[in-house]
Amino acid sequence: MPAARPRSCSIANSLAVIGERWSLLALREVFLGARRFDQIAANTGASRDILTARLKKLVENGVLAKELYQAHPPRYEYTLTEAGLALQPVLLALMEWGDRYVTEGEPPTVLRHDCGEVLHPRTVCDACSRPVPPDSTHAIRLGGVPQ
Repeated sequence: MPAARPRSCSIANSLAVIGERWSLLALREVFLGARRFDQIAANTGASRDILTARLKKLVENGVLAKELYQAHPPRYEYTLTEAGLALQPVLLALMEWGDRYVTEGEPPTVLRHDCGEVLHPRTVCDACSRPVPPDSTHAIRLGGVPQ
C-alpha cells in the first residue's frame, strides 16, 4: 500500500520556518528589544552555533533582517521584517497559552497594553471584530481541496 501524502497545510509550512524552540525564543528576544547576537544568546540560553543557524534561517526566510551597525569589526543586529512583525499575535498567543496551561504560579512576563490594562490577547474576526471560538469556523478549503 502506498504511503499516504500528508495534507497540504500552512501550519506545517510555517513550522518549517519558525517551528523550532530557538527560533521562537530568538524572535521573542527581538520583539522585546534585544537586537544583537550576544543579547539574544544570553537571553535564550541557546548555544552560539545553534543560534547562528536559527538566525540565518530566519533571515533567509524573510522573518528577520540582518543589518550592519559597526564596520570594523563588522557587527550586525537583527530587526523584524514585515513577515516577522506579523508573528506578534502568534507569540502573544503562545505566551498566553503557556501562562494558563503550563506555567505554575505567576506568569514570568506580563505585558501592559497602551490602554493601561494587562494584555490578554484574543483572536477576532477581521470582518466583524467578534471573537473566534473554535466552534465558530468551518473549512471551505482543506488541504487545497474545496469542502
